[in-house]
Amino acid sequence: MSKTVASAHQPLAERLRPRTLGEVIGQQHLLGEGMPLRIAFESGQPHSCILWGPPGTGKTTIARLMADAFDAQFITISAVLGGVKDIREAVEHAQIAQGTALENAAGAGGRRTIVFVDEVHRFNKSQQDAFLPHVESGLFTFIGATTENPSFEVNSALLSRAAVYVLQPLTETDLDQIVAKAQAIDAVPPVQKEALDRLVAYADGDARRLLNTLETLSIAAANEKRKEITDEWLLKVLGERMRRYDKGGEQFYDTISALHKSVRGSDPDASLYWFMRMLDGGADPRYMARRLVRMATEDIGLADPRALRLALDAAETYERLGSPEGELALAECVIYLAIAPKSNAVYNAFNEAKAFIKQEGTRPVPLHLRNAPTKLMKDLDYGKHYRYAHDEEGGFAAGENYLPDGMEPPRFYRPVDRGLEIRIAEKLAALRERNEVAGKRQDTD
Repeated sequence: MSKTVASAHQPLAERLRPRTLGEVIGQQHLLGEGMPLRIAFESGQPHSCILWGPPGTGKTTIARLMADAFDAQFITISAVLGGVKDIREAVEHAQIAQGTALENAAGAGGRRTIVFVDEVHRFNKSQQDAFLPHVESGLFTFIGATTENPSFEVNSALLSRAAVYVLQPLTETDLDQIVAKAQAIDAVPPVQKEALDRLVAYADGDARRLLNTLETLSIAAANEKRKEITDEWLLKVLGERMRRYDKGGEQFYDTISALHKSVRGSDPDASLYWFMRMLDGGADPRYMARRLVRMATEDIGLADPRALRLALDAAETYERLGSPEGELALAECVIYLAIAPKSNAVYNAFNEAKAFIKQEGTRPVPLHLRNAPTKLMKDLDYGKHYRYAHDEEGGFAAGENYLPDGMEPPRFYRPVDRGLEIRIAEKLAALRERNEVAGKRQDTD
């Protein structure tokens, strides 16, 4: 495949797309010396893979560079717009390329083909299955790009035949370098530092968003014969797209703090107010969904376990519906979290256990709790005297010890007197009383 030559008529994002591996900005945990994808490029042998990461982080670029590196035919399929027909056509093109090369080279070997499927998670099971026989036969190398967790969105059969590489959002330093690269080819006018900081924050790790916004500003600046992009002018031109606060700035974190404290304080109106302020200010709803899941575990916990499920359902609903429909599910979750009973008992228990383990070090597992799959282990008393709780009265082995020998019960988890944890506290108290009775009985024996 011949390399694409940049043209002044192309979109800025395409003009600045890296043409060699050395031009790639970011993803050095994959592309740096000795890193997995760099090794794959240098091996001389492409392999099927799935590139998982947020938008604008280089998934398509890496796939194209792989095709260039291996002189492979590059076929792109959009899972949003395509279907089985497109897969069949890709197979035919791969067969033609391979067959033609075989005829011309008298069996010396066909030309490689790379089939790149953008948003592969949008394909259903049967569509994804259509790739399997051709990946297995080696007709083409499959590269899928997805913003969703492949463990949930890609068929296990296809997933088992492809390496998964996780791409990270670009850092502020990466995005600054991209702006400098655009200025080096005179694609954009000088950008005032305050405006640059706002642009980088707005891009939120997405190079494509950054370059598309820069291009819009450059066109507007040229029309007005403006020689510099200032912060004031930037806000005037982009209006609603850049309002209120920059992501990553102090006001952003002040606002999310106000939302979290309002939920913790059980004020649904204040919670909804700050939530809508953040959406109105341009916060990514996916970020909001992650914070809601955090609130459900940190501030509600087992006082109402339904809160975590509702937060996860709201996040999934947003992924399926997008904006603005999916935002209503997030708002429903905000109100539910605010009115739910509150408990930080799990959060405290987690932190205390973490600190305890760090301080205590490693204690051996008691023999009666060890598994004994071999005769040698049984001879060494692994699992001896273990009491199977299901065979005990009430499904509870009263007096049994599950901690390392000699360790006092640390009591990390202390339920509060709110919500379901009232019942949990009663249950734990009853079980501990049975343990004490059993302990006294053993002492007497």
